[in-house]
Amino acid sequence: MKVLLMHCDRNFDWQQELPAQAPNLIQDLGLEILFNHMSGGDEFLLQVAQRGVLCSLAEPEAIIYRQQALSDCLAHPEIVRAIYNLTVETLVEKKKIFGWFSQTPEQNLRYAVQVMEVLVRMLKRLRQVALESGTLFHSPAFKRFFAMLLEELGDEYFAIINEHLRRLQFRRGVLISAGLGKGNSAIDIVLRSPLTEKPRWSELIWGPRGRLWFDVHPRDDAGHQALSELQARGVNLVANALTQSTEHVLGFFIQLRAELAFYLGCLNLRTGLNGRGFETSLPEPKPASEPSLSALGLYDPALALVTGGGVVANDLAVAGKELVVITGANQGGKSTFLRSIGLAQLLMQAGMFVPATEFSANVATGVFTHFKREEDKTMTRGKLDEELNRMSQIVDQIRPGGILLCNESFASTNEREGSEIGHQVIGALNEVGVKVLLVTHLFDLSRRFRSEAPDGVLFLRAERLADGSRTFKIREGEALPTSHGMDLYDEIFRDGLPSPTAGD
Repeated sequence: MKVLLMHCDRNFDWQQELPAQAPNLIQDLGLEILFNHMSGGDEFLLQVAQRGVLCSLAEPEAIIYRQQALSDCLAHPEIVRAIYNLTVETLVEKKKIFGWFSQTPEQNLRYAVQVMEVLVRMLKRLRQVALESGTLFHSPAFKRFFAMLLEELGDEYFAIINEHLRRLQFRRGVLISAGLGKGNSAIDIVLRSPLTEKPRWSELIWGPRGRLWFDVHPRDDAGHQALSELQARGVNLVANALTQSTEHVLGFFIQLRAELAFYLGCLNLRTGLNGRGFETSLPEPKPASEPSLSALGLYDPALALVTGGGVVANDLAVAGKELVVITGANQGGKSTFLRSIGLAQLLMQAGMFVPATEFSANVATGVFTHFKREEDKTMTRGKLDEELNRMSQIVDQIRPGGILLCNESFASTNEREGSEIGHQVIGALNEVGVKVLLVTHLFDLSRRFRSEAPDGVLFLRAERLADGSRTFKIREGEALPTSHGMDLYDEIFRDGLPSPTAGD
């Protein structure tokens, strides 16, 4: 049995390696905050959430398949949580069974029988959930899942399993056939079905009539050892077969737990956002061949979870442009806006809801970030050296169709050098089909992009009112030769030093 709740054709690999850019994405986009809310402090939920979000889907059809399953989970969260708790209970009950380190085939068989009895009991409860609630789910993933349970876990199936488990307890002893080989050694050992007829009381006293039989003397250690070895050889094959069966069924519960853990994390995150008054919506994924990016009411979910309110939402419409340059006043919300775009893209490609009232974008081959860093405390390299090294790693990993989010890249050198480096790197990435969203205060860099490709660049600017206040709205607008740092100077030193004159 396969779960197939996250992919239509394969199980979700919840232990896969994270992509190489994962540490930068987590640090730059504030993903740790989202993961903590998705996991609720549960290490297993955290592991699944990281892989579910960062190991992106690459096809719109795969995204929609997961979105439909998520919609069912959002509509019936209590049922999803109940099934998840059932999988957790199964694993807990299995751990309570003593015998994991058994040595003999008989002990292994006894352990496997006990484990299978637990699994059968849990499968019955899972089938009951399918009977009672399966018709409430409408996504292809859950409809297939519940139909599989009802089809494969019928009454006849459970009756056969229970009969086998009853026989494997060997309450009337072990029946084994064997032949004699060289030196009267046992060969062709076969475990037979136990005797079905009940023995007469006389046979229990004087032994079975009409059959050849003998007793091993209680003090015949060699005889008992020989019989034990013969029994072990006969039981070994069925013990191995049952162990493999239990591992198969147990693997189903483990996989079901992992895939439901992702949706459980989504429920936790949505509860956290909605509880703070923030809306979410299912985005519209588009093929990579249709480059687009648009949003209404887009906000930074990490900031929303931390502050609990007062987060300004923005709109965005990028029609077929490979470069978006975001400029404007310092502390105007540019970095927050950039993070909100990156998070929405990642969540969309994870098959999740996004922090916006509407969102649509083409799928990307990968999302990368290049944000400014603090000075290297080890003093092994300068800031520009560190920036260029990280960019070199990104260039080695990113492919055509990818998205790169740059926040004040190459700002650690002077205006002329930073603009030249940025122009060459970003221009080369655009040429190979990489979409770049750039937050920068390098006016010369913005001006060069405007003069060389006026139709291929979208310019956005953080809004600043006439009195110097910030609205944190990002609107379409040309870059200005100032970031209005004097506003910050006046705010910080308004009660201290006088503002400098124009000539200072």
